[in-house]
Amino acid sequence: MLVKDVMTRNVRTAHRDTKIRDVAILMCFHRISGLPVVDDDGGIVGVISEKDVLKAMYPKVDEALRLAQTPLFEELEAEYRDVLNQHVEALMSRRVFTVGPDDPILRAVSVMFAHKIRRIPVADQGRLVGILSIGDVHKAIFKETFDREFGREGVSVDETQEAAAP
Repeated sequence: MLVKDVMTRNVRTAHRDTKIRDVAILMCFHRISGLPVVDDDGGIVGVISEKDVLKAMYPKVDEALRLAQTPLFEELEAEYRDVLNQHVEALMSRRVFTVGPDDPILRAVSVMFAHKIRRIPVADQGRLVGILSIGDVHKAIFKETFDREFGREGVSVDETQEAAAP
């Protein structure tokens, strides 16, 4: 199975000058944990994740712990507003790992595991064409296995999901 068979093609993205507030809204409302950051030509320049946003407050916690002080967590939560006013460029990860659409999905998984990431942009000649998550891979492998085992009897995962829907 190839990455292009499983990847999400309609990818939500951010730009360097996007406010973190807008990224947080996208992440929360669409239940996604990270976004590729692209330039005007669709070139991948970074990735912004929930972890990057929350980590923006972390150095203050780390410093308090190093000084053997108890951090004032409520005050740190209030500073979240300041983080929301920053731009993506200030917090994004610039080291981006990508895979190609014609790569086997298990190669993509090995890259994700090696670098401890849960989603990976899919690039073709440096341009974003999709995104692949660990969940996408798991569902695809499960579906393929299920269909192979039970598909001969005329039931597929898709039909099972439709029957289970309220």
